[in-house]
Amino acid sequence: MTKLEPRDDAVTDASRGSLPGGPDTATATVLGRSFRALSVGIVSVVLLIAFEATAVGTAMPVAARELDGVSLYAFAFSAYFTTSLFGMVLAGQWSDLRGPLAPLTCGIGAFAAGLLLSGTAGAMWQFIVGRAVQGLGGGLVIVALYVVVSRAYPERLRPAIMAGFAAAWVLPSVLGPLAAGTVTEHLGWRWVFTGIPVLVVLPLALALPQIRRRAAGPVDGTAPGSGDRRRRIRLAFGISAGAGLLQYAAQDLRWASLLPGALGLALLVPAALGLLPRGTWRAARGLPSVVLLRGVAAGSFIAAESFVPLMLVTQRGLTPTLAGLSLAAGGATWALGSWVQSRPRLEPYRERLMVSGMVLVAAAIATAPSVLIDAVPVWTVAVAWAFGCLGMGLVISSTSVLLLSLSAPEEAGSNSAALQISDGLSNVLLLATGGAAFATLGGGTVAHTTTEAGGTSHPTAFAAVFLPMAAVALAGAWVAGRVRGR
Repeated sequence: MTKLEPRDDAVTDASRGSLPGGPDTATATVLGRSFRALSVGIVSVVLLIAFEATAVGTAMPVAARELDGVSLYAFAFSAYFTTSLFGMVLAGQWSDLRGPLAPLTCGIGAFAAGLLLSGTAGAMWQFIVGRAVQGLGGGLVIVALYVVVSRAYPERLRPAIMAGFAAAWVLPSVLGPLAAGTVTEHLGWRWVFTGIPVLVVLPLALALPQIRRRAAGPVDGTAPGSGDRRRRIRLAFGISAGAGLLQYAAQDLRWASLLPGALGLALLVPAALGLLPRGTWRAARGLPSVVLLRGVAAGSFIAAESFVPLMLVTQRGLTPTLAGLSLAAGGATWALGSWVQSRPRLEPYRERLMVSGMVLVAAAIATAPSVLIDAVPVWTVAVAWAFGCLGMGLVISSTSVLLLSLSAPEEAGSNSAALQISDGLSNVLLLATGGAAFATLGGGTVAHTTTEAGGTSHPTAFAAVFLPMAAVALAGAWVAGRVRGR
C-alpha cells in the first residue's frame, strides 16, 4: 500500500488534470460543466444518508416502544454497525476488482431495502434485521463513494469534493431531528424510515451515468489475487462478528458476558491487524498514521459527544431539545473546517492544520465537563463544541484527501475500507470503554438519583468519560505530525 508512482497509462490521467476520453480538466471545478452532475449526485446521496442518520435517533425510541422492544433497543444500533464493517471490506475488494459502480448501486439498494424493512416491521426482531441490512448497504456506499472520488476527480479537486461531503451534513445536523420529530408526532415513526428511499432516485439518476463513464471499470495494474480476496472476506466476517460480540458483552454487564467478550476480542484483534495497513498500531509514517489518526479523531470525539446531551439534561436540567440544539452549531463549523482544508494555498500546511485540529478537539472535550460546576454557564458547551467540530472538519476531510493521494488506483478501495474500519472500530471500542467507566462510577443510575438542585449525584461518572477522551484526542495531535512520510 504505497503511493502510486507516475505512470503513462490512462488511469493516472485524472491525477494529472485530464480524464480519459474527456476534456481537459486543468481549470475545471467540482461544480463546473465537466463535474457538475456527478458532484451534485454524490453529494445529494450523502445528504440523504445524513438526514437518515440524524433522524433515526429521534424516531428510534418511539419505534422500540411501539414494537415492545425497548429491551433490545441497543441492538438496533449495533446491528447496523456490525454489518457495516463487513460491507466496508466487501466494497473495498469489489471496487478494486470491478470498479465502484456495482457496490455503490447494490449498497444504495440494500440501504433502501433496510429502511423499508424497518419501517414496515411488525416486531422488534424484524426491525433489527432491517437495520442490519441497512448497515450492510451503508458500508458498501461509503467506501464506494471514496473510490469514485479517487477515480473520477483530479487530485487537486478532491479536497473540494470532500468539503462538499462535510457540508452535506450541516442542514441534517440542524433540521434532521426537528423534521423527524415532527413527522413522528404527526404521521408516525414509520414514515421516517419509508420516506427516504423514494428521495434517493433523483441523485442516483444524476450520478450513475457519470460514474459509469468516469469510474466504472477495473483499473489496469496489480489487483489482489483470489486467495487474498478470500482471506480479506474471512477477516471481514471475523471483525464483524467480533465487534458484535463485544457490543453484546458491553450491553450486558454480567460475569457471563466475559465469555462472549473474550471471544469477540479473539476474533476482532487478528482481523483488524489483517485489514489495516501494516504499522497502523505503531503510527508508522504515511498511510498507517493517516488511518490511525482517523480512528483516534472519530472515536474520541464521538464517544465524548454521545454523553453531552445526557450530561446537559441530567446535570443542568435542560430539555432534550435544548440539549440537542447545543450541538447544532457544530455542523456549520465542521463544514467550515472542511472548507478551510480544501483551499489550494493551504495544501503545504495540511499537516499543521491537522495537528491544530486535534488540539481543538482535545480542548473542546476537556472543556465540556466544566458545566458540571453550576457557576459555569451552560452555553460553554455549545461554544466549545463549535470549536471542536471546526477541528474535526480540518482533520476528517484531510485524512480522506491524504488517503487517496497515498493510494494507487487499484488500492483505493481496500485503503478506503481500512480508513472506515479504523473509524468504526474506534467508535465501538472507545464508546464501550467510556460506557463501562460511566456505569462503574454510578452513571447507570443517573436518571434516578438527583440532587435538590436538579442535577445528578454522579458528576464524576461524566468526568470519567470526557477527560480520558480528551487525552486520546491530544495523542492524536502527535499522530497527525506523522501523516507525511519523511
